[in-house]
Amino acid sequence: MESLFVLFICLFLIAFLYSSVGHGGASGYLAIMAIMGVAPVLMKSSALVMNLSVSIISFVGFYRADHFRFKLFWPFAISSIPLAFVGGTMTLSDSLYKKILAFCILISIIRLLYQFKNEDESNRPIPLWAGLLSGGIIGLLSGMIGIGGGIILSPLLLLMRWATLKQTAAVSALFIFVNSLSGLYGQMQKGGVQLTDNLQYAVVVTIVGALVGTYYGSRKFNIPTLRYLLALGLVLASMKLIFT
Repeated sequence: MESLFVLFICLFLIAFLYSSVGHGGASGYLAIMAIMGVAPVLMKSSALVMNLSVSIISFVGFYRADHFRFKLFWPFAISSIPLAFVGGTMTLSDSLYKKILAFCILISIIRLLYQFKNEDESNRPIPLWAGLLSGGIIGLLSGMIGIGGGIILSPLLLLMRWATLKQTAAVSALFIFVNSLSGLYGQMQKGGVQLTDNLQYAVVVTIVGALVGTYYGSRKFNIPTLRYLLALGLVLASMKLIFT
């Protein structure tokens, strides 16, 4: 019971922090499950289910705050959605799965810790070929390991100055939702979805965390101290994945 309580606290914090920057939190959920020794076959689908609820809440919050721009979304989504489905049908060895996941978690750590400047307006249009290519790669990877791909898309948008900080959060949230849905459907077509015990309670916890995180992320300030603590936990999880 005590370990379950700790798990729910961790899930709440992950949903809170990730939703505040427009993410679903799959890499964080996967990291927690990896620390607890959950089998990868259960991790992928369970993380995607939690991702769906958190990312759509985050999107609605940033959309209502007028940060969403469809022109920033569609060049990536049009190629990522079908390839996320393909990735969801693929089966990786446990060893390869853990190594790829560890790499993605390290990217999420950088995203959490690095403070991007919030330019008032982006001034670089997205080349169509760049959106299609990067969206396809991110979609395939997200379907393979059970994430939505926002942890890769958002740094790309910000580093290339294709979007402002909160525009990126809004676009990433919807991008994560559609890729998570596509990847989960791919897993279902492959032979069914296997979920962890108590997932329904975990989803409720992450929804509450997402509601609070989205409000603060879209309208208030984020909390740096909690970001550092979460980053530390993700570092430990990635090291566990790499060396076990």
